[in-house]
Amino acid sequence: MTLRVAVATCAGVDVDPDSPVLLSALADVGIDATLAVWNDPGVDWTSFDLTVIRSTWDYTDAYEEFLAWASSIERLENPLAVIRFSSDKHYLADLARAGVAVVPTTFVAPDESPVWPTSDFVVKPAIGAGSRGAERFSTHDLAAATAHLAALQAAGRHALLQPYVESVDSLGEFAVIFIGGAFAHVMNKAAMLGRREMDRNRLYLIEAMTPDEPREGLVDAASAALRAADADDLLYARVDLVWSGAQWVVMELELVEPSLFLTHRPAMATRLADAIRVRAEARRRR
Repeated sequence: MTLRVAVATCAGVDVDPDSPVLLSALADVGIDATLAVWNDPGVDWTSFDLTVIRSTWDYTDAYEEFLAWASSIERLENPLAVIRFSSDKHYLADLARAGVAVVPTTFVAPDESPVWPTSDFVVKPAIGAGSRGAERFSTHDLAAATAHLAALQAAGRHALLQPYVESVDSLGEFAVIFIGGAFAHVMNKAAMLGRREMDRNRLYLIEAMTPDEPREGLVDAASAALRAADADDLLYARVDLVWSGAQWVVMELELVEPSLFLTHRPAMATRLADAIRVRAEARRRR
């Protein structure tokens, strides 16, 4: 019997450029794959051997609904526990306590007042995607920073403050991608805070991404972060790191719906399709 897999996305026009590449690769390995909108009530999720979250990039606007949906899917990759953990950036505190080098982060609850950093800094929502709501400020922009934070808090959102890492301007930010628990490839993201060009569906800020090669210690740092999060054997994972203080530090773990940049590395679409097939077969046998 042919395996059936749902590739979960969100409503919009051509939301993810990786979707056609992945669907084609899944067909090549004998899987009947369907691109399905996660909150479409007409989808029968029980009819699939596996549901793979890919481009559900509007989930932060309906967070509790998204978690309820994920809770209802019996055969889900990445699994629910990972979704709960990594969708809220408070996990950065967990990683720091585990000894992982992370960008220094201060969390601000909706009813709290911040202590502003003394150099350029970033304010972003603790639950966010696509760099929406992430803004860079200087110490001369405290009025604007206060207004931005107040808007997040008024919406009931927790926020975080991080120093702006200057190496991003010269080296960029590095996305280390894993498939089936193994290192796959590296992408480089140029500095983008301050750029406001959105995609056609207004789901994310358009990124300037280029394929890159592993720098010394980069993959080891990313792997250590995944081990600390008990997330080193996932179907897919992405760790975003920057160079700071003579070491690689974690900016974010991307374990819910990260772009994997398959259009830049088509061979990785085949690798992901193979990994999906293995996991779908295992789920069917249970």
